[in-house]
This record gives sequence, structure tokens and C-alpha cells, in this order.
Amino acid sequence: MLPQAYELPAALFLFLAGAVSCLAGYRLFKLVLGIYGFILGAGLASSAMGASNTVGMIAAALAGGIVGALILVFAYFIGIALVGAGLGALVLHFGWSYMRPGDPPALAVIGMALVGAIGAMVLQRYVIVVSTAFGGAWTMILGGLALAGDRVAARTAHSQPVWILYPTAASTAKWVPIAWVALGVVGAAVQLGITGRKS
Repeated sequence: MLPQAYELPAALFLFLAGAVSCLAGYRLFKLVLGIYGFILGAGLASSAMGASNTVGMIAAALAGGIVGALILVFAYFIGIALVGAGLGALVLHFGWSYMRPGDPPALAVIGMALVGAIGAMVLQRYVIVVSTAFGGAWTMILGGLALAGDRVAARTAHSQPVWILYPTAASTAKWVPIAWVALGVVGAAVQLGITGRKS
């Protein structure tokens, strides 16, 4: 949660961070972990502040972002497992939204997160490439929609004095899955063929 005035810079940061993750996530994995740790930490810490406390929100976002980035960077293997777990949960949520309305059951989310975490540890290189490509593609889409002023991605921003990032808000648009898969496949191909090659 950030003051609404910071929506454009935050959206630009999301788009650029997503591009780095999508196209060079394996090569720059520690940087990508730091970026996503910052985003997660900033989101969690700033949401603990009141919507009217602008300075507190920004300070909490910066402090939480730094702590989140440090945690994921220093916990490299835990970070790999968390990336796999996050990807597993994202895939389940995305697929579930096409089968049934609402959120998937908690046990299914936990199960997919465990499968993703175990898979990430066993097949590190490929899981890192695929998860950073598809995670980066999703982040690019969220940032791009917020930059373009998409009503779905920004619906709460205009009704409140704060901008709240909803990572799954864009999944209601019918073209989003196609764009996500296309960007993810391109990102994985670029990483496997160019930026993520073993030297």
C-alpha cells in the first residue's frame, strides 16, 4: 500500500523489475530475489500503517522492503524454494479462476506450494528460468496495466487515497493469460538461449 501519488513510479518499477526477471532472471537471480523480497516486504510493512499516514507508509515500505530483500538474498536456497512455492501457488490460483469462481482451498494452495518448492530444489536451473520468466511476465503485466491506468488493476486506487497492489487483479481480463504465457515463453527462451547460458 502506497499513497496514490506514488502509483506511477511504483508501476514503472514493477514493469522494469518484471522485465529484468523475465529476460535475465537466472543470470541475475540474486538481484531478482532482492527485488521481489523488496516488493513483498514493502507491501507487508506498508499495509500495517494507516491510510492517512503518508510518511509512515513510505517509511514502512522502505524499511520492510530492505528487510525483505535482505532476507531473500541471504536465504538463497530458501529463496529458490520460495520462488518454486510461489509459482506453484500462482499456477493453482490462475487455473482455479478458470474452473470455479473464488479462491482455491487452502490445502490445495499448500500442496501446490510444496510441490513447487520441492521441484525448485531438484531442478534448480530450469525452475529458476521458468519461474523468473513467468513471474517476471506477470509482474510486467501488472506494472503495464497500472501504467496504462487499467480499471481492473487500479479499481481500488481511485476509491481510496492509497494505491494497493493486488497481484491477481489482472487475471479477470480474458487476454491476460495469453499475454502471460506468451511473455513467459519468450522470457524462458531468451534465458535458456542467451542470458542464462552456462559459461
